[in-house]
Amino acid sequence: MEFDWSLYKSMGVTQDEIAESFEDPFSFRLLPDANRFSTQNRFVSLGCTGEGKGVFVVYTSTGKLVRVVAARYMTEEEAFFYERRNQE
Repeated sequence: MEFDWSLYKSMGVTQDEIAESFEDPFSFRLLPDANRFSTQNRFVSLGCTGEGKGVFVVYTSTGKLVRVVAARYMTEEEAFFYERRNQE
């Protein structure tokens, strides 16, 4: 998978951490149910870095190219959802 960083403005999460979160075998991607996101072809990814930091990423994808729009570390609630989802 290749990344396009042209839209990404760093919010404290490095590009390497974002790429690692996509490689996390327990990561998952969601399709937002809001109309705004469905018309703009945006997706959400929750995954962890190699150091265990949770990363929340909004991105668009063509299947081969991932264009990262925004990324930040997971909130407490997102980390809880991530952990609970992976226990199932």
